[in-house]
Amino acid sequence: MLSLQRPGIRFVRNDAKVFNFCRSKCHKNFTMKRNPRKLRWTKAFRKAAGKELVVDKALLFAARRNVPVRYNREHVATTLKTMKRVAEVRARRERVFYKNRMAGNKERAKAANLKLVAENQHLLPRVRASEKMVEDIREPMELVQKEKLLVRNEQKHKIRQPIRMHQLAGGGVANGMDVD
Repeated sequence: MLSLQRPGIRFVRNDAKVFNFCRSKCHKNFTMKRNPRKLRWTKAFRKAAGKELVVDKALLFAARRNVPVRYNREHVATTLKTMKRVAEVRARRERVFYKNRMAGNKERAKAANLKLVAENQHLLPRVRASEKMVEDIREPMELVQKEKLLVRNEQKHKIRQPIRMHQLAGGGVANGMDVD
Protein backbone atom coordinates (compact mmCIF):
# COMPACT_ATOMS: atom_id res chain seq x y z
CA MET A 1 0.00 0.00 0.00
CA LEU A 2 1.25 3.47 -0.86
CA SER A 3 2.07 5.90 1.86
CA LEU A 4 0.22 9.19 1.53
CA GLN A 5 2.51 10.93 3.99
CA ARG A 6 3.94 14.20 2.74
CA PRO A 7 6.68 16.43 4.05
CA GLY A 8 5.50 19.47 5.94
CA ILE A 9 2.70 20.10 8.39
CA ARG A 10 -0.96 19.17 8.03
CA PHE A 11 -3.60 21.15 9.92
CA VAL A 12 -7.22 20.01 10.12
CA ARG A 13 -9.74 22.65 11.13
CA ASN A 14 -12.92 21.88 13.14
CA ASP A 15 -15.02 21.94 9.96
CA ALA A 16 -12.79 19.17 8.49
CA LYS A 17 -10.98 21.54 6.09
CA VAL A 18 -7.42 20.28 5.61
CA PHE A 19 -4.47 22.65 5.18
CA ASN A 20 -1.13 21.27 4.01
CA PHE A 21 1.90 23.48 4.65
CA CYS A 22 5.10 22.87 2.73
CA ARG A 23 7.38 24.44 5.34
CA SER A 24 7.29 26.02 8.77
CA LYS A 25 7.33 29.50 7.23
CA CYS A 26 3.92 28.85 5.66
CA HIS A 27 2.52 27.34 8.86
CA LYS A 28 3.72 30.25 11.02
CA ASN A 29 2.17 32.80 8.68
CA PHE A 30 -1.10 30.87 8.76
CA THR A 31 -1.13 30.77 12.57
CA MET A 32 -0.43 34.52 12.63
CA LYS A 33 -3.57 34.86 10.49
CA ARG A 34 -1.78 36.63 7.65
CA ASN A 35 -3.57 37.03 4.36
CA PRO A 36 -1.67 35.02 1.70
CA ARG A 37 -2.88 37.42 -1.01
CA LYS A 38 -0.83 40.18 0.65
CA LEU A 39 2.42 38.21 1.04
CA ARG A 40 4.48 38.67 -2.12
CA TRP A 41 6.14 35.23 -1.97
CA THR A 42 2.89 33.21 -2.03
CA LYS A 43 1.21 31.64 -5.04
CA ALA A 44 -2.05 33.35 -4.03
CA PHE A 45 -0.39 36.79 -4.30
CA ARG A 46 1.05 36.02 -7.73
CA LYS A 47 -2.36 34.95 -9.02
CA ALA A 48 -4.22 37.86 -7.42
CA ALA A 49 -1.69 40.40 -8.74
CA GLY A 50 -1.91 39.03 -12.28
CA LYS A 51 1.65 37.69 -12.28
CA GLU A 52 0.53 34.18 -13.21
CA LEU A 53 -1.99 32.75 -15.60
CA VAL A 54 -5.16 32.04 -13.61
CA VAL A 55 -8.14 31.49 -15.91
CA ASP A 56 -7.09 28.78 -18.32
CA LYS A 57 -8.85 25.60 -19.40
CA ALA A 58 -5.51 23.76 -19.56
CA LEU A 59 -5.12 24.27 -15.81
CA LEU A 60 -8.55 22.79 -15.17
CA PHE A 61 -7.75 19.69 -17.22
CA ALA A 62 -4.96 18.72 -14.85
CA ALA A 63 -7.28 18.93 -11.84
CA ARG A 64 -7.55 15.71 -9.89
CA ARG A 65 -10.67 13.66 -10.55
CA ASN A 66 -11.82 11.08 -8.04
CA VAL A 67 -14.26 9.26 -10.31
CA PRO A 68 -13.34 5.60 -10.89
CA VAL A 69 -13.32 4.62 -14.57
CA ARG A 70 -13.22 1.11 -15.98
CA TYR A 71 -9.84 0.35 -17.55
CA ASN A 72 -9.77 0.75 -21.31
CA ARG A 73 -6.52 0.59 -23.26
CA GLU A 74 -7.69 3.08 -25.92
CA HIS A 75 -8.93 5.48 -23.27
CA VAL A 76 -5.55 5.38 -21.49
CA ALA A 77 -3.70 5.97 -24.79
CA THR A 78 -5.85 8.96 -25.72
CA THR A 79 -5.51 10.35 -22.19
CA LEU A 80 -1.71 10.15 -22.36
CA LYS A 81 -1.67 11.88 -25.76
CA THR A 82 -3.99 14.56 -24.45
CA MET A 83 -1.84 15.11 -21.37
CA LYS A 84 1.23 15.73 -23.56
CA ARG A 85 -0.75 18.11 -25.76
CA VAL A 86 -2.13 19.97 -22.72
CA ALA A 87 1.41 20.42 -21.37
CA GLU A 88 2.48 21.93 -24.71
CA VAL A 89 -0.52 24.26 -24.83
CA ARG A 90 0.01 25.34 -21.21
CA ALA A 91 3.70 26.09 -21.84
CA ARG A 92 2.84 28.11 -24.96
CA ARG A 93 0.13 30.07 -23.17
CA GLU A 94 2.44 30.82 -20.24
CA ARG A 95 5.10 32.09 -22.67
CA VAL A 96 2.57 34.37 -24.38
CA PHE A 97 1.26 35.59 -21.02
CA TYR A 98 4.80 36.38 -19.82
CA LYS A 99 5.67 38.11 -23.09
CA ASN A 100 2.56 40.31 -22.89
CA ARG A 101 3.22 41.11 -19.23
CA MET A 102 6.84 42.12 -19.89
CA ALA A 103 6.06 44.17 -23.00
CA GLY A 104 7.41 47.72 -22.74
CA ASN A 105 9.83 47.08 -19.87
CA LYS A 106 12.89 48.07 -21.91
CA GLU A 107 11.37 51.41 -22.91
CA ARG A 108 10.36 52.15 -19.32
CA ALA A 109 13.83 51.31 -18.02
CA LYS A 110 15.45 53.51 -20.67
CA ALA A 111 13.12 56.40 -19.81
CA ALA A 112 13.89 55.97 -16.10
CA ASN A 113 17.63 56.00 -16.81
CA LEU A 114 17.33 59.15 -18.92
CA LYS A 115 15.32 60.81 -16.16
CA LEU A 116 17.93 59.83 -13.56
CA VAL A 117 20.73 61.30 -15.67
CA ALA A 118 18.75 64.49 -16.29
CA GLU A 119 17.94 64.98 -12.60
CA ASN A 120 21.50 64.29 -11.41
CA GLN A 121 23.39 66.12 -14.13
CA HIS A 122 25.26 68.12 -11.49
CA LEU A 123 26.94 64.92 -10.25
CA LEU A 124 28.45 64.08 -13.63
CA PRO A 125 31.99 65.31 -14.37
CA ARG A 126 32.19 68.54 -16.35
CA VAL A 127 33.54 68.36 -19.89
CA ARG A 128 33.70 70.88 -22.70
CA ALA A 129 30.65 69.55 -24.46
CA SER A 130 28.66 69.20 -21.24
CA GLU A 131 26.21 71.95 -22.20
CA LYS A 132 25.52 70.19 -25.48
CA MET A 133 25.00 66.88 -23.67
CA VAL A 134 22.47 68.49 -21.35
CA GLU A 135 20.47 69.69 -24.34
CA ASP A 136 20.75 66.27 -25.99
CA ILE A 137 19.40 64.64 -22.82
CA ARG A 138 16.55 67.12 -22.33
CA GLU A 139 15.17 66.65 -25.83
CA PRO A 140 14.64 62.87 -25.46
CA MET A 141 13.21 63.45 -21.98
CA GLU A 142 10.57 65.77 -23.42
CA LEU A 143 9.77 63.16 -26.07
CA VAL A 144 9.51 60.43 -23.41
CA GLN A 145 7.12 62.55 -21.36
CA LYS A 146 4.95 63.18 -24.44
CA GLU A 147 4.95 59.44 -25.21
CA LYS A 148 3.89 58.66 -21.63
CA LEU A 149 0.94 61.03 -21.96
CA LEU A 150 -0.06 59.38 -25.24
CA VAL A 151 0.18 55.89 -23.69
CA ARG A 152 -1.92 56.96 -20.70
CA ASN A 153 -4.58 58.42 -23.00
CA GLU A 154 -4.61 55.23 -25.08
CA GLN A 155 -5.00 53.10 -21.95
CA LYS A 156 -7.92 55.22 -20.75
CA HIS A 157 -9.74 54.83 -24.04
CA LYS A 158 -8.79 51.22 -24.66
CA ILE A 159 -11.74 49.04 -25.71
CA ARG A 160 -11.90 45.58 -24.18
CA GLN A 161 -12.22 42.80 -26.71
CA PRO A 162 -15.00 40.26 -26.12
CA ILE A 163 -13.95 36.78 -25.02
CA ARG A 164 -14.14 34.31 -27.89
CA MET A 165 -16.16 31.21 -27.05
CA HIS A 166 -16.63 28.12 -29.21
CA GLN A 167 -18.69 24.97 -28.94
CA LEU A 168 -16.91 21.72 -28.04
CA ALA A 169 -17.65 18.47 -29.84
CA GLY A 170 -18.64 16.62 -26.65
CA GLY A 171 -20.88 19.45 -25.50
CA GLY A 172 -20.08 22.52 -23.48
CA VAL A 173 -18.29 25.75 -24.29
CA ALA A 174 -14.54 26.49 -24.36
CA ASN A 175 -12.71 29.77 -23.98
CA GLY A 176 -10.66 30.82 -27.04
CA MET A 177 -7.21 32.36 -26.54
CA ASP A 178 -4.81 33.73 -29.14
CA VAL A 179 -1.34 32.23 -28.89
CA ASP A 180 1.81 32.76 -30.95
